[in-house]
Amino acid sequence: MTPTLVRQHSSHAGATPRVDLRARARDWSEIQERMLVPLYEAVFERLDVGGGTRMLGLGCGSGLALLMAASRGAAVTGVDSRSPERLALARQRLLPETLDAPGSRGTRARADAARAETARPDAARIVEGTPRDAEDPSAPAFTLVTAFDPIGCLAGDSEGLGELLAQATPLAGRGAAVVLAGWGPPERCATTSVLRVATKLADPLRGAGSWRPALRDDLEEVAQRAGLSPDGSGRVACPFGYADAGSAVRGLLSTGLFDAAIAATDQEQVDKELSEALHPHQRPDGTVWMPNVFRYLIARVP
Repeated sequence: MTPTLVRQHSSHAGATPRVDLRARARDWSEIQERMLVPLYEAVFERLDVGGGTRMLGLGCGSGLALLMAASRGAAVTGVDSRSPERLALARQRLLPETLDAPGSRGTRARADAARAETARPDAARIVEGTPRDAEDPSAPAFTLVTAFDPIGCLAGDSEGLGELLAQATPLAGRGAAVVLAGWGPPERCATTSVLRVATKLADPLRGAGSWRPALRDDLEEVAQRAGLSPDGSGRVACPFGYADAGSAVRGLLSTGLFDAAIAATDQEQVDKELSEALHPHQRPDGTVWMPNVFRYLIARVP
């Protein structure tokens, strides 16, 4: 099957690099997505997610958080409009008719399939589009809405989250929990020094595409603008650990946080500077380890 490719335009003369979006989605699901598992677990444990939970996952990507909630007995719906390639992987994980699809027979896919057997695949939905596309008038209201894609990293990322919440909260019942996630204080996130590469290389005129440090009240401000009532928060250690520097570069690029830098320079330069920024975090055995802290806010639908 021919890989899906997208051209990234560079401000430099010469050939423009091409990105294999399917490979990037696999890098996300196989390398990077698991870094946030402690966050998912902490939230699900605190909210006692289980058989009575109807969860709507915003920006669900390749669906690991949905799978974890479903394995606890929750009925889950994931919605995303950014990456059809990630959603295809989410369907393989959560929907039984796609578990045997080509490319799903790897070790990780088999492990996901085993977890799905204890989940409730009949109570899982994956929707490509906006939260409005996930509306089902015949179904009960959602009791939990999650936005696990951490904000407080790219300039303007909270505005996009606000738009999603405006569409999602009408689908949730009164008192339903809405969980927002964000990066912790820069001084407690070792990955901060690596993410600064994105700002260094990105075109300064592309303000919305560059990294910025997380601010203390990012999540509270989003909740307030969405008309939600804060009902608790927490911090979770989510270290980023990689087998080697090459895996670290692939994992970090899969987040999309460096896309503006690639567009403003080129793939080779971003790879080079990312590798240099990772060097202080590389251990003698070649593994890369970066301790980080992430925040979450629980708010309630009035």
